[in-house]
Parts: sequence; C-alpha cells; structure tokens
Amino acid sequence: MIISRTPFRISFFGGGTDYPAWFRENGGSVLSTTINQYCHISGRYLPPFFNHRHRIVWSRIEEVSGLEEIVHPSVRECMRFLNMDGEGLEVHHDGDLPARAGLGSSSSFTVGMLHALYGLQGRMPDKQQLALDAIHVEQNMIRENVGCQDQIAVAFGGLNRIDFYPPGGFNVFKMILPRERLEVLQDHLLLMFTGVSRTASDIAGEKIKAISNKRIELTTMQQMVAEGVKILTGNGSLDNFGRLLHESWQLKRGLTARISTSHIDEIYDRALKAGAIGGKLLGAGGGGFMLFFAAPERQAAVKQALSEFLHVPFRFETSGSHVIFYEKAMMVKHGIGNLSQK
Repeated sequence: MIISRTPFRISFFGGGTDYPAWFRENGGSVLSTTINQYCHISGRYLPPFFNHRHRIVWSRIEEVSGLEEIVHPSVRECMRFLNMDGEGLEVHHDGDLPARAGLGSSSSFTVGMLHALYGLQGRMPDKQQLALDAIHVEQNMIRENVGCQDQIAVAFGGLNRIDFYPPGGFNVFKMILPRERLEVLQDHLLLMFTGVSRTASDIAGEKIKAISNKRIELTTMQQMVAEGVKILTGNGSLDNFGRLLHESWQLKRGLTARISTSHIDEIYDRALKAGAIGGKLLGAGGGGFMLFFAAPERQAAVKQALSEFLHVPFRFETSGSHVIFYEKAMMVKHGIGNLSQK
C-alpha cells in the first residue's frame, strides 16, 4: 500500500497567462499558494484472486479487466503513461474538498496519482518531473483545456510566484515573508463555497479561444503578479493586496461571459457591502469557491451576509505533493528496494 497526499491551491493573480497559447509567445506569471486541504490517493498491487484486474474507487467504483475500460480519464492515462497495465492495481481517491470547484482539484488528482504510481514502481520523482508529467498527461493525453500553473503549484507546494517563458519552461520562486506578515495575510482571507460545481475545461476552452482578443487584459493581469509580490514583500498595508484582488477579478470576469454569473456577482456584491475589500472566484469560472479579502474584525459580518454558503477555514501549506505512507513489505514482495523521497 502507498498513499500520496497532494494539496489544493488558491491562485491570486495571473490566471490565464499560464496557458501555452499565451505564454509561448508572451511569457506568463502567476502568484498562488497551496492550502492544508488535500487529495489523497492510495494504491496497491491487486492480488490475482478476482474476476477483475483493476479496481478504481472514486465517486463510483470501477472493476475492469483492462486499461481501456477505465472511465476515470486521469487514472487511465496516468497508468498508460507509466506502462502499468501489466499488473492488477487498486486505487482509492479521497478528497477533502469537492471536485470541479476552482481549487485545482483535477491537477491535484493527477499529480497525486502519478506520485503514487511512481512509488509503486519504486521511484520517487522530483517535484519538477511530477509537474511536467502531470501537464503532459492532462494536456496531451487527456486533452483537457488546462493551463500549467495548477500542476506546478500543487507539486511544489507553498506560496510562490511561477514564471513561464516562451517557447516553454518555467521557474518557481518561493515567497519568503516574515512570519508575522504571512499570518496577517492568512488572517485576512475567507474561502466560501458557492455550492456550484462546473467543468473547468469547457470554460477554459472559451478563454483560450478569446486570448487573441484579450491581449490588453491578459497583459495587465500578468503585470498584477509583480504588483502583488511587491505588496507582500513590502511594509505597506496588506489592504492593497485586497484592492488588487478586486481589480484582477473585474478584469477576469470580462474575459468570457461564462466566467461569472448573476448569482456569482450577487455573492460578490454582498460580501463587499458587508466589509470585504476584494476577492475573486477561484479557478476557470462558473462556480466553485470564492476567495474574499477582509479584515478579521469584518469577517463575521461577511460570513453572516453569506450565511447560506459554507465557510472553509484553511491555512497555507509548504510541502506540496508527497508520499505519506508506504508498506515496505509490499515493496519487497514485488522486488522493489527502499523507497526514498526527494
């Protein structure tokens, strides 16, 4: 048995500039953090005593004889990528938060799945390899309309600026803040679930098609990353970070008509009237989680104004995807030596 744990992420600025259609020509930049809400993937080699070869447990239970029968696209393509159809596998998914909600859950799943499968093979990839492999699986094998920030963010973990360079490649710059300032930032953030899940790939597809007509907006959103970093690393009021979130959301919601809805706009307006300084809808758009920036003394009023929605407490995390359990006896049984994590 092996278990990987991969965090979900919150993206502050620069979303949209991580699509290859943009950064291969213009470069890109995002500012994001991972949080202490996780996707857990457990896996083991399935003993040969069953009528099925593979058993996949997620929101449904799949018991199949071969790779092509697997419905879950990430499980199927991760196994194909690592040539793991030869032996029977059992895979279980457990998530702390719902899927399709704007926190990079699909990429957390793919990164965690690859991490677990690599572990079963007795290999521990570094974080860059995990991110690159997950990007390849999602973009080229599953053929989803996804960017590149989520896979990198959840593989590496932490509060980071991630820069993308034409024609490809990326660098991760860890944001090192004084503990007190980091605590103040966390204490100003509220995460609320709208109760609406959506398929991000469909909305992202429209954003990609609109890139050529939204150069000014995307350039401005990319520049906001540097401005956000300057605010965080400076000594001024962090309220400016909240105001920048508000400006970024106004730009983002104009990229396509499907990013926001009248329902989302109403939630956002109610939060501002209750005292939030700024915020945004997380992920591609259409629903999911909303992030608000509000002073601690105003947060009770914001939560009361949005009392029908679920508030999810969180803190930042720094570990990224990692293996939290492996059973050595199982490894030895399959001819695999000691497992060390990079």
